Parts: sequence; structure tokens; C-alpha cells
Amino acid sequence: MAGTKRRKLKSLVETQTDGKRTKTEDNEENLELQNWSDLPTELLELIMSRLALEDNIRASVLCKRWHAVAVSVRVVNQSPWLMYFSKGGKLYELYDPSQRKTYPLELPELYGSRVCYTKDSWLLLYRPRTHRVFFFNPFTRAMIKLPRFELIYQIVAFSCAPTSPSCVVFTVKHISPTVVAISTCHPGATEWVTNNHQNRLPFVSSIWNKLVFCKGVFYCLSLTGWLGVFDPQKRDWGVLAVPPPKCPDNFFAKNWLKGKFMAEHNGDILVIYTGCSENPIIFKLDQSTMVWEEMKTLDNVTLFASFLSSHSRTDLPGKMRNSVYFSKVRFFGKRCISYSLSDCRYYPLSELWEQIINQTLLIPPENKGK
Repeated sequence: MAGTKRRKLKSLVETQTDGKRTKTEDNEENLELQNWSDLPTELLELIMSRLALEDNIRASVLCKRWHAVAVSVRVVNQSPWLMYFSKGGKLYELYDPSQRKTYPLELPELYGSRVCYTKDSWLLLYRPRTHRVFFFNPFTRAMIKLPRFELIYQIVAFSCAPTSPSCVVFTVKHISPTVVAISTCHPGATEWVTNNHQNRLPFVSSIWNKLVFCKGVFYCLSLTGWLGVFDPQKRDWGVLAVPPPKCPDNFFAKNWLKGKFMAEHNGDILVIYTGCSENPIIFKLDQSTMVWEEMKTLDNVTLFASFLSSHSRTDLPGKMRNSVYFSKVRFFGKRCISYSLSDCRYYPLSELWEQIINQTLLIPPENKGK
């Protein structure tokens, strides 16, 4: 009797062991049959969101499921829009160069004001009659006022969106060939702070100078190509001992005022020189050697140049890369003209262009107009 029980128990143990072995083997076979397309959606979204745009696009062609996930997390950098100022009225127009679409916008809040600078979807405006200086976001209609200040024959810029605690407004005014007056302010301040600074090198400040904020300091490009630098934390101003970029001899004679633009990209200072009968020349400041170097390509970068402010973008549609977009075509209406460094030509080819000041580039918020 005892022997019979032992035999039944042994048989039961063997059966259970065989069952476990069979289940383990089945699991291993299932794992071998799985492939990358079977990844959990949450894990796939995490992987896709960490890919660069070009890798995201490549991965999306594997299957329909990967395509859907890749598109859902894909971030495409949006190009700046061109804002056409109203001539005495309240109706403005926003032009999207990537989609070639125009959006009318009624902005009575801007009546009697002129735009001084644009950045991060915000406009910095000045009302000459009342000396009112204020920020305005045309997409949200938000307004932030600054203390009154007289802005005449001087350029203005700000470091970042006025909703940030680190926002600084900067303006520089020509006093004499060796002296400039620099004024700063910030949202919430009750007054502007103004100091005069000596120039070691001749620096002429005017409304045609260009301003950008990069790595915590403001850069100011003068009429003659000298670069002034102001640190708002230290309140220190100086003119870099860097000779202006070298251009053809006749380049400046035709475009002394309107032919210069300056932008910032990933910590680099870029300067664009244009001529009516010449192709644009782009320079980058080598900050290790303090020498301007001519750029023959922008790779996947796109530059947008306008009178008040210029911007850089990456990961735009392929046709827009390695190009510079300008904001005005003389005979072609309200659209941009571009210069392709890949093709070494303007688009449209036959049109001449001129830079005017009744428009500016505006950074739209994400997904605006889509």
C-alpha cells in the first residue's frame, strides 16, 4: 500500500515538472517570436520622443503602428511668422512662410504704437505720444507695462519672455563717438536705470544697429561692423577688439544702412551682409580666436532676417533648410524671399528685394495655425 502511494506521488511530481518545463519552453518560444514592432506603446513613445527629427521620420516607415506613434510625439520646429503692421488702423496680418498662409488679426491694443523688438511670441512696443513702453502677446492678448521712457533714435531688445523673472530690457543710445548711454529695465520695475559708458574703440549707435541676446549678454552690431557687448549682471559695456567682417569693397557703399542682420544660434553670433547685386555673405564669430569666419553652409539651420530682429531655426522642412529668409520682396507682394546656400541663388530668382521697417518676424506659440 505504501509503495503504491509512493509511485502515485512520484508520477504526480513528474507531471508537474513536465508542465512547468513545457510552460517555460512556450514562453521562450513566444519571446523568440516577438520583434521590435511588438514593443509596448508607452515604451515606444518614450523611445520615439528621444529621437532627432530625421531619425523619428526614418523609424516611422517600419509599420503603421510605429508611424502613428512617431507622428504623435514628433516635434517640428516652427518657422517665425511675418507680421505686417497696420497703416493707421487696427488690422494686422500674420504670414506663415512655411505654409504660405496669411492670418488677419485685429489688434486695437497696438493703435498709436510702434514695434521695437520681438522674441518668444512677444512684442516690445513704444507709444511716442505718451512714452509708454509695454510688452504685448498678439496670440494671448496679454499685456505687461514698463515704466515710461523716451525712446528716440535708439535700439531696444529684451533677453527673454517678460513672464520670466530673468527678463531684461536693454537699450543703447549714441552720445558721442566715444560715449554711449545704456538703459535697462525689467517687468515689475518702477524706473529705468541709465549709465554712460566710454568706448575704447569708435562705436556709432543708431536705429540701424542690430541687437541679440546670447549667453547672458547683449551683442550690438554697429553701422561699421564693430561689436559692442553689455553684461546686464555686471552692468559692464565694452567694444570687442575684433575687426569687422571682410566683405567686397563695393558691398557697403550700396547698403550702408539696410544690408546688415545679426542672429544667434546655439551660442554662436551670426552676421548676414546683403547687397542688391551680390549674394548674401554670412559670418560666424569664432569666440576662441575672436575672428569672423565666412560660412559656406548652414547645414540644417534656417535663418530669418528682418529689420527689428532675426532668428534661427533647425528641423524645419527640408526645402527650408540651409537658407536665409528675408521679409520683403519689392514687387512680389506680402511674402518672403529666400536665399539658398545649397543652390547659391534667390527664390524667386527674378525678384529684387528691399528691407523695410513696417514689418517684423514673430515667433508663434507651438501648434499655432495648424
